[in-house]
Amino acid sequence: MLSKYNPEELGKLILRLTVGVLMLFHGYSKIANPGSLEWIGGTLAAYHLPTFLAYGVYLGEVLAPLMIIIGFRARLGGWLIFINMVFAIALAHSNELFSLSEHGAWALELQGLYLMGGLVIALLGSGQLAARPD
Repeated sequence: MLSKYNPEELGKLILRLTVGVLMLFHGYSKIANPGSLEWIGGTLAAYHLPTFLAYGVYLGEVLAPLMIIIGFRARLGGWLIFINMVFAIALAHSNELFSLSEHGAWALELQGLYLMGGLVIALLGSGQLAARPD
């Protein structure tokens, strides 16, 4: 069945599944440990932002990955992950922006991959192997 699709369509599917499933693990962690929302809310408050924005993590780490995995409004899901990661980097990782890990890699390589993965999905769309191709 998959052989009738060109490599670009398979690549989009693999990208969607990889970014979506791996980000969903982060969302599950937030659901299983709701106290993490308090920390996010406190961080937002320190920047004089409303604490209710902490619930946006559920959009970026649960709803968006599900949208991307299924292939329903995947572009929107990609933008939600991208925005989620902009906030995560700005609020929790800004001090690591120009740092290297102990192994010489960029300290934010994981966050950068999610950020750019969300952006690429937003720009490319779901492809044909999706519930609702866009």
